Amino acid sequence: MASVPIFASRSLATTNPLNLLRNSATLRSLPTAQPSFLFYKNLFRRAPTVLPLNLRRSLCHASATNDEEASAKAAAASADSGGPTIFDKIIAKEIPSSIVYEDEKVLAFRDINPQAPVHVLVIPKFRNGLTQLSKAEPKHTEILGHLLHAAKVVAEKEGIMDRFRVVINNGPGACQSVYHLHLHVLGGRQMKWPPG
Repeated sequence: MASVPIFASRSLATTNPLNLLRNSATLRSLPTAQPSFLFYKNLFRRAPTVLPLNLRRSLCHASATNDEEASAKAAAASADSGGPTIFDKIIAKEIPSSIVYEDEKVLAFRDINPQAPVHVLVIPKFRNGLTQLSKAEPKHTEILGHLLHAAKVVAEKEGIMDRFRVVINNGPGACQSVYHLHLHVLGGRQMKWPPG
């Protein structure tokens, strides 16, 4: 007998459906009756097991988290190569993006995998060694302040001034997947705490 869903009762899990059919009062009263295969197949065909919503969400979250962690580890392996990142290609307009804000120092564009109704990335146009926040030096002070101001401008443009969050992922343990410092501006829904 095929495996039974974990939500089935113990009595159903140990009972053969054909025996239930053979022992039914209807079949005992008609000794010559034989259940048709079609009847048996349709009567005892198991409905697809539907997992509860909270379990489905946790499985999806675990899968997404594992994908993010794997991407972050792969990105960290080539973090200091000095080669162009996907963000450099977006800045050069080699890869299209949905630009929300741009000035001479920063570019803000919509994330292709949004985690909130508003999810915009704000990046410096020139990396200048600023691949992650932990690599910041005194020479980066001006651009760091400019990035935060640009995040405020993005929130204003997106109409989320009273309800937004700015996130910076630093290193593989924080799931940084592009080694070009960037800020995530998230909003448009109730944020939860703690965030991680």
